[in-house]
Amino acid sequence: MTRPESSSAFQPVPVQFSRLTRRGILLGLSLPQLIAVSIGLLTIVVALYSSGAEAVAWTAPIWLSTILVASVGVGGRKIVEWTPVLLQWSRRVLSGQLTYRKRIERPRPAGTLALPGDAARLREWVDVESGAVMIHDPHAQTLTAVLGISHPAFVLLDPAEQHRRVAGWGRVLAGACRSGRISRVQVCERTLLDSGTGLDEWWDHHGVDDGSWAAATYRELIARAGPAGERHATTVSIALDLHAAGRQIRAGGGGMRGSASVLRQEMAAIVSALRAADLAVGDWHGPAELATVLRSAYDPAASLGLERHPSIGTALADAGPVAVTETWDGLRSDSAHHVVLWISEWPRSQVFPGFLSPLVLSNGVLRTMSLHYIPVRSDHAARDIRRKKTELISDAHQRRRIGQIEDAAATAEYEDALQQEADLTAGHGVLRTIGLISISAPTQAELDVAVATVEQAAIQASCETRRLVGQQAQAFGAAALPLCRPT
Repeated sequence: MTRPESSSAFQPVPVQFSRLTRRGILLGLSLPQLIAVSIGLLTIVVALYSSGAEAVAWTAPIWLSTILVASVGVGGRKIVEWTPVLLQWSRRVLSGQLTYRKRIERPRPAGTLALPGDAARLREWVDVESGAVMIHDPHAQTLTAVLGISHPAFVLLDPAEQHRRVAGWGRVLAGACRSGRISRVQVCERTLLDSGTGLDEWWDHHGVDDGSWAAATYRELIARAGPAGERHATTVSIALDLHAAGRQIRAGGGGMRGSASVLRQEMAAIVSALRAADLAVGDWHGPAELATVLRSAYDPAASLGLERHPSIGTALADAGPVAVTETWDGLRSDSAHHVVLWISEWPRSQVFPGFLSPLVLSNGVLRTMSLHYIPVRSDHAARDIRRKKTELISDAHQRRRIGQIEDAAATAEYEDALQQEADLTAGHGVLRTIGLISISAPTQAELDVAVATVEQAAIQASCETRRLVGQQAQAFGAAALPLCRPT
């Protein structure tokens, strides 16, 4: 009979992320590139058959321009791929959608959130049974609930305990995939200004203020260190797909009551899974808790007052910003400047659990790190993997026919598809993961320093980050707000 391995002898298991798919429709060309190249080739063919080589020379500015915009890259994208972004940005500039000012003389309609942009369409529904506030998006047809959780310092655990907790979190995500009714799971890890009330409460319960020199020193230290500190808050949000759960909603009475009934079932399931993963589950956010989160995101300076006085700022109708101004590569709201970074590349080499600790434990930076998990049903995932394998094999065959050399990136992408297929066959779920980091600072100069700090921390975590441009407002709603908003 063999004895089990001790935790000290346990070796952590490394994992490797799948590469971001950059494969195009044909020969590595994306749809915009393919359209531009097709226009150029069509121009050459029409000119050649209509007027000969002279017409081809006269039309050279046209077909050379199309080939140029399809092949030259700027900022990580081809020039032609910037066209939709520039058109959308121009439309928003002309329609005056880059600025938002709260109309204090005009009350908000009942049940709506005072948020700017496309988030203004969100509606709130307070569930009587659970006490949670559920956010309804009538356009995306989702219903979202937010749960507060706490956890021990993961990096301080031994490797065996880390592996066990990672496996438990994997079961949480696998359960979301098997449900078929969850459209998105969002994990938000935020750093907030600390008012020092926690230290004050600790001293009131455990300290001995007997007038001695030691007691006076402790009291002075708490008064100075408390407001200068930071605290971390973590939430898990789940979004119910109202289309996928249509039959269950009708069985539960239909409408918002039936939707809330179905969402409560998913809430109970994820709470059980989180407890099995040894995470300390708090309460589902009610209107007051969610209002504090939204207000702190747009106005970080107000978080200190909200923490000291929990009875104020509890109305969702007033939780939004007073003013928002969006620029090409940033956002300003109330008391802070903001920038959103996208984790464009996860580690390409094998990494161990806790590889994100440089980002999560970065000090002196007010930031929110959001991970969006988009579950894919098993049958849809199997079909997508088969289609991807077929396309990869077909592209490889086409490259061999025209004499193009096979590169290592295409081979690695095919191996990733095989690994995903093996994991799916073994019973694991398939999720699409999006990582966003929202960084806030009181001034633009401090924001630039904070962004540089976060970018350096991302390099230490073997990740690549890119600043999103032309969509900072929408990206901020997805990164800083725990509402399962799409990017």
